[in-house]
Amino acid sequence: MATATATSKKLRPLGDRVVIKPTPREDMTKSGIVLPDTAKEKPQEGLILAAGPGKILDDGTREKMDVKKGDRVLYSKYAGTEFKVDGEDLLIVSQKDILAIVEA
Repeated sequence: MATATATSKKLRPLGDRVVIKPTPREDMTKSGIVLPDTAKEKPQEGLILAAGPGKILDDGTREKMDVKKGDRVLYSKYAGTEFKVDGEDLLIVSQKDILAIVEA
């Protein structure tokens, strides 16, 4: 896992990438069994903290982003690059790795 020196408020993703704060997983099952870190599944849901301007297409126009800051999304299980900023685990993924926006 990479460690960044910038704060998450200053991160500005490029192209069609977004910065996601993964939703933490439960430490205990519904039946009360405590899960060690090695048994937990990787989170696949998170909150978008920042979004890039969109990918530049072959004709020179910019593709519009389907997601924006503040959206809660589901993303592919092994997508993106994990890193830490100010002790916070974050993830940068491409828009194509985002599967859905979670509506409230």
